[in-house]
Parts: sequence; C-alpha cells; structure tokens
Amino acid sequence: MAVKIRLRRMGAKKAPFYRVIVADSRSPRDGRFIDEIGYYNPITEPATIKIDEEKAIQWINNGAQPTEIVKRLFVKSGVSEKLGK
Repeated sequence: MAVKIRLRRMGAKKAPFYRVIVADSRSPRDGRFIDEIGYYNPITEPATIKIDEEKAIQWINNGAQPTEIVKRLFVKSGVSEKLGK
C-alpha cells in the first residue's frame, strides 16, 4: 500500500481551506484517510500553515511520500529542517 501525505480540500465555494492528511494513494482526494496531521489556509494574509511536526516526521520515517505542494508547506513551516532534507 502506497501512503501519501497530501491535501484534502474543505471550505466553501471559492473559499478553499485544506487539511494535510495521510492517505492511501488510491483513495480519492476528499475520500477516506488514515490520519490528519495539520491544515493550510491560503485565504488569510499571510497564509496559515499548522502542521504537527512529530506526526509528519513519524509518517515520513515510516515511508509516506509527501506530494510536491506538501513538500513546499513542510519547507515553509520548518518540518523539512528537522528531517534533515
């Protein structure tokens, strides 16, 4: 089973709000997920990013692959520095 760390879209029409989740790569974008590790709100100025660093590091060490956008969020929030990548 390939596990991904990706975004799940929430919020109203034209007002997106995203949750950072851990899910099977075969499940749909807003479908079933394994764990929720944070959120991202691009509407606020500046954008709000909150990620549980311990859970994120644990999932990456267990083999979960973050998507490109989630990698960028990890860099902005400082999680990638703690990973050593």
